[in-house]
Amino acid sequence: MVRGKTQIRRIENATSRQVTFSKRRNGLLKKAFELSVLCDAEVAVIIFSPNGKLYEFASSSMKDTIKRYRDHVKEIQTQNSPCQEDVQHLRQLAEGMAKQIELLEVAKRKLLGQGLGSTTIEELLPIEEQLEKSVCVIRAKKMQVYNKQIQQLQTKERMLTTENAVLNEKVSHFKSEERIENFMVMENKDTSDVETDLFIGLPKRKIKYN
Repeated sequence: MVRGKTQIRRIENATSRQVTFSKRRNGLLKKAFELSVLCDAEVAVIIFSPNGKLYEFASSSMKDTIKRYRDHVKEIQTQNSPCQEDVQHLRQLAEGMAKQIELLEVAKRKLLGQGLGSTTIEELLPIEEQLEKSVCVIRAKKMQVYNKQIQQLQTKERMLTTENAVLNEKVSHFKSEERIENFMVMENKDTSDVETDLFIGLPKRKIKYN
């Protein structure tokens, strides 16, 4: 008979719960002992019963194993957590970047003509120079784009001119052939309309009277 799968949940009956605890506790301690012997592992198990009673197993010394565990956890936390100097350095970098961003935003607003109410002449002169430089750069870029478009249009014009010349040559050749054909047709028609004394048929016989 196949046993059904045990459902893992709290056992409500106190007696059954105590019996199950004793069996599972002994089984767990036995498995811990076997693991330490078979695999030469350092094993420590601590169990508190529902009544607060302590059960433990250690393959060597429980205190030494707990100390080793705490040292290992502390070492991992130290490796994973940044030191105080790194945190302070990163905080200073973040503050410096925030100030630079704020200054750039102010300069951007001034270049757009915003926030100029308390600006002095000394502050306005560099802004004006920067705007003039920007205008010169934009105009140069605009002329570059215009020249490029003009070159493209000139290239397209030359291509169209070449294609037009080829088409005109073909049309002229076609018209010449058409004139020659028309001339030949007219010549053949004039030749067929000329009258001659040539008689085609049997010759007439002369009748003699004795």
